[in-house]
Amino acid sequence: MHLYSVLSLLMVVAAAFAYVNFKFLKLPSTIGLMVLGLASSLVVVVLGQLGVGWVMNVGELVRSVDFSALLMQVMLSFLLFAGALHTDIQALGQEKGAVATLATAGTVLSTMLVAGAMYLLLPLVGLGLPIIDCLLFGALISPTDPIAVLGILRKARIPPQLEIRVVGESLFNDGVGVVVFISLLQVARQGMESMSGPELLGLFAREAVGGIALGAVLGYVGYRLLKSIDQYQVEVLITLALVMGGTALAEALHTSGPLAMVAAGLVVGTQGRRLGMSDVTREYLDKFWELIDEVLNALLFVLIGLEMLVLRFEKTYLAVGMAAVLVVLAARALSVAVPLALLPPRVRYGRSGLAILTWGGLRGGISVALALSLPTALASRDLLVAVTYVVVVFSILVQGLTIGKLVERLGLAGQGPAQAHH
Repeated sequence: MHLYSVLSLLMVVAAAFAYVNFKFLKLPSTIGLMVLGLASSLVVVVLGQLGVGWVMNVGELVRSVDFSALLMQVMLSFLLFAGALHTDIQALGQEKGAVATLATAGTVLSTMLVAGAMYLLLPLVGLGLPIIDCLLFGALISPTDPIAVLGILRKARIPPQLEIRVVGESLFNDGVGVVVFISLLQVARQGMESMSGPELLGLFAREAVGGIALGAVLGYVGYRLLKSIDQYQVEVLITLALVMGGTALAEALHTSGPLAMVAAGLVVGTQGRRLGMSDVTREYLDKFWELIDEVLNALLFVLIGLEMLVLRFEKTYLAVGMAAVLVVLAARALSVAVPLALLPPRVRYGRSGLAILTWGGLRGGISVALALSLPTALASRDLLVAVTYVVVVFSILVQGLTIGKLVERLGLAGQGPAQAHH
């Protein structure tokens, strides 16, 4: 009952914030919800310092929500499946070289660049960390979260080729980032000496390749079931079972649930929608998953805002966080530019495309969830969680609110189809 009460309260808060944002702030939905969550947290913190008693209960309530487990084990699968379901796999296939390079080589390169910079910079403020801790931070901060920015980019109507690269990269680099993080966490637990390179590669392959293979099989089974009937209620139920059962199966097989759901969503979204559904089913399925996407994103960004109530901040952490913002942006620019420079000229981006990918590479809920999943025994946990939070808040508020203007300034606005949503 306690869990139900907490979720009910979060849903009420999310609905209230969504109403206030739509009616008064008029910010992009996810950004507005997070701004209101942050503002509420600040008010509660100030009231707490003034000795208002009930404030302690709010903090306890937020602390009782296992944010990391909620996002990583429940919400992420739904969000990635919903995103993949509305992605055009044929357009994605034409960009597969760029998307695969960015999601794999780009994510790994970003992890190493961020880790190296933090390893060198932190001793300057007396907070030197072991290299494995820096690598963990690099891995958790490298996946981009386009949820907050995609609506803005679609409204600006950027070229379809650039949009599919942003969508495709983010769908896969979420999964790859989680796999890299899990692999490094295993190294941190066992000790760098006790884990060999082949063992680490084997773990990575089982998680990543196994996850994609499992998702493709589940997606195909789902497609065959959808094709065999024409009853939209049952077909929506099948996709729901696919996500929930598929995530549980991936966990049991020790493969990547997020990557499995991306693969399953792409197969169902292409084969299932095109060949296995009537127009009525397609419409209901799209609306159902768009609604799931909106509701979970509302909860996610409200939670990110409220999470500030339970984080331990120190002045040094804030300074390190602001330095980390610059490090992460520089690493993002290099991890986009360098891998793409190795591809044939026809799949490279112009400078404007690189600028959009760099500034539009927002960090979001996944980074916060991975940081909060760090073991409490890790001495650097408080520092890494606080720094992650600063980077995510800057990313969503500053980059998210200015990406539209950047698109206009680069002259890319209005080049895509006149549609705000899939």
